[in-house]
Amino acid sequence: MALDVAVVMDPIGKIKIGKDTSFAMMLEAQRRGHRLHYVLPGGLSLDGARAMARMATAQVRDDPADWFSLGPTVNRPVADMDVVLMRTDPPLDVDFLHDTHILTVAQDEGVLVVNDPRGLRDLNEKLAALMFPQCCPPTRVSRDAAELRAFVAEQGEAVLKPLDGMGGRSIFRVRHGDPNLNVIIETLTDNGRHLALAQRFLPEISAGDKRILLVDGQPVPYCLARIPQGDEFRGNLAAGGRGEGRALSDRDRWIAAQVGPELKRRGMLFVGLDVIGDWLTEVNVTSPTCVRELDAQFGLNIAGQLFDAIEARRAGRD
Repeated sequence: MALDVAVVMDPIGKIKIGKDTSFAMMLEAQRRGHRLHYVLPGGLSLDGARAMARMATAQVRDDPADWFSLGPTVNRPVADMDVVLMRTDPPLDVDFLHDTHILTVAQDEGVLVVNDPRGLRDLNEKLAALMFPQCCPPTRVSRDAAELRAFVAEQGEAVLKPLDGMGGRSIFRVRHGDPNLNVIIETLTDNGRHLALAQRFLPEISAGDKRILLVDGQPVPYCLARIPQGDEFRGNLAAGGRGEGRALSDRDRWIAAQVGPELKRRGMLFVGLDVIGDWLTEVNVTSPTCVRELDAQFGLNIAGQLFDAIEARRAGRD
């Protein structure tokens, strides 16, 4: 049965289709005969108690010179859709938060929202990993500079980062006695106003920060290791890391088995776990990436796995 699938994402005209996971999802939806609709940035609203969206019908093509076309923009009830893919990139700012409230209204009207908007609000990508402490390295989250300094002293070397960053932005590697430690903590916490996360530095980062994808709670059998280049310690592709596909290790599968069932229970159909060495560092639920790279390296169709799960949900088989 053909579905109406709306996609909430960043401007489609600015994406790099060779790396864009949202685009891979759109290609797969179209291949299956589903009707695509593109929600314009800032297009969600409420009309009384009804969730609304400014959207346009969409067609996509795997052509870097001409990858999409849109029909006329209309304002229509989100409940006209069968599925909404919520794929706006972090950070989870106040506008993102309000959009999830509107999508909760749509969900209550019978729309399948992927991922569940309640989970998008609840599962901060840095803090959600700490729901599974057996999987995580030593971590401290605090606004208090003395607590963060004490953690660095205890670990000897640590990574400090904000709770709302992405792509490796504002991540600092520090050692006990670092003369810049105080100013780094002041900057990250805005002099104690905001929480920051400190985590033991994992030297295994030199072998890559692994992105493990979960589809409906089950791991894709390959991960993308994002390997730092030159004198950079961050593996993020946005920070210049090199992506290398690998089969999951036994430890990777164990971590996925610890995390997957709970995230499935919360309606998180598509999730990216970040694993360094043997340790879970982040749980990415907003707009996980790396589908195009893994598909290309291993002949996969990860978006196809996702749409199998979506279609099963719509058909009431899960």
